[in-house]
Amino acid sequence: MTVSIYVGNLAFSADGSSLSTLFSQYGEVISANVISDRETGRSRGFGFVEMEAADARKAIAALDGVEHEGRRLKVNEAQKRETQRRPGGRY
Repeated sequence: MTVSIYVGNLAFSADGSSLSTLFSQYGEVISANVISDRETGRSRGFGFVEMEAADARKAIAALDGVEHEGRRLKVNEAQKRETQRRPGGRY
């Protein structure tokens, strides 16, 4: 079973490759993405990493609160995003 990991407070220079390299110390990284702003293309300072459950638990325990590229990382299991309803009945 795979687990999606939220990684917050990333340096704005971070990309999927550097995120994958950081997490690969704890097991196989299935995917690693840094979220970027739609309009500017600039990093929003957070991303997601997908790993097998056992490896994900090791990575979360090891990396939460660790300083990386001058920023203290927030690392935890990603929560499912709730659907947000917009006024006017649009989704």
